[in-house]
Amino acid sequence: MLFEPIELGKLELSNRFVRSATHEWMAEPDGSPTERLGELYSELARNRVGLIITGYAYVNPQGKSDRLQQGIYDDRFIASYKELVFGVHRYKSKIVMQISHGGRQTMLTAQNPMLFAPSAVTVRTTGITPEEMTEDEVFATIDDFANAARRAKESGFDGVQLHCAHGFLLSSFISPYTNRRTDRWGGSTEKRVQIIVDIINRIREITDDRDFPIMVKMNATDGFPKDKKNVLDAPECVDIAKILAASGVCAIEVSGGIVEASDELFRTKIKTHEEEAYYRDYSKMIKEAVDIPVILVGGLRSKVVMDKMLSEKYADMISLCRPLICEPELVENIYSGKTDIAKCVSCNLCSDESGIKCNYDFED
Repeated sequence: MLFEPIELGKLELSNRFVRSATHEWMAEPDGSPTERLGELYSELARNRVGLIITGYAYVNPQGKSDRLQQGIYDDRFIASYKELVFGVHRYKSKIVMQISHGGRQTMLTAQNPMLFAPSAVTVRTTGITPEEMTEDEVFATIDDFANAARRAKESGFDGVQLHCAHGFLLSSFISPYTNRRTDRWGGSTEKRVQIIVDIINRIREITDDRDFPIMVKMNATDGFPKDKKNVLDAPECVDIAKILAASGVCAIEVSGGIVEASDELFRTKIKTHEEEAYYRDYSKMIKEAVDIPVILVGGLRSKVVMDKMLSEKYADMISLCRPLICEPELVENIYSGKTDIAKCVSCNLCSDESGIKCNYDFED
C-alpha cells in the first residue's frame, strides 16, 4: 500500500509517504525562502516523496519561533515561493505549506519582547509567563492565518497545514493545560477548538475556494503522565479530530508532546519495531472515528512497520522527519528495493542551526 495513490479531498497524491514539517534553519532573517530550501524540497520530490510539508512558516512576526524560520506574513514572499513550488512540481510530488504562530513558544527579541497565548500559563522550562490574548488579538490572528493561506495558494502550494501541535499557539488553544479562557475560545472541547474552526472558515472566505486543501497537524496528547488532570490526551483528542473533520479539514497528521513534557518530543534510540510508530494507538483511535485520511508520524523507520500501519488501519499515510534528513533518497530506495529500513538512529544531531543535516558519524 505504501506506493498506492491516495486523495486528500481534491488533492491527488502518488503514494503514501509524507515529509513531515521540519524546521530547516534555511530561510533569510526576515523569513523569505532561499535557494537552499528550494533545493531541499526538490531533492525530496525527485526521490518520490508523495507529499512534502514545509517547515513551519510564521503568519505574523510576533509569532516567529526560531532563527532563520520561514515566514508567510507578507505578499512580498509570494514570488520567491512560486519558484520553490515550481521546483517540486517538476516531479510527481505535491507540496503544502505548514502555517504557524509560536504563541508561548515565540522567540523573544528586542523587537518582539512579549509572548502571547490563550492564557497566562507560565512556561515551566523558561519561567516566562505569556500575556493572555484579547479577543481583538484572537480575531487578528485568525486573519493572519487566513491571509497566510491565501499567500500560499497564490504561490502555487497545493494546500496548507495548520500547525496545531507541539505547544505552539493553536496547540495551546486546544489543550486544557494551556487554555484557561472563559470566552468563546475556552472551556469545553468545542470552544477550545473554535479558533481552528474560525480559521478554516476564514480561509474559505478569503480564498473564495471551498476545495483548497486544509490539513491539520494536531497533538493527540500533551505528553504528560496519564494520571495528570486537565491536559490533552485520549479520548478527548478523538472528539477534537471529529470536530476538525466536520469543519472541512482534508487530512489529520497525528503527533504529540509539548516542551514541558519534553520526553515525548523526538524520542531517541529507536532500535526495535516495537519502539517505532509511537503515536500509533492514538492514530488508530482517530482513524476509526473520522472519514478523512489520517497521517501517522513518530519514529517510523522500517518498511515492515510502515506496511503494518497501513494494512492494519492505524493510518492512511506515513510521515517521516529525521529519516529523510539522513536519507533524502529513502523513499526511492524503498521503492526500488535497495533498502527496507532507514539508516536514521534517532540521535537528533540533525537539529543543526547552520541548516538541518545528518551529523551522525556512522563510522564511529
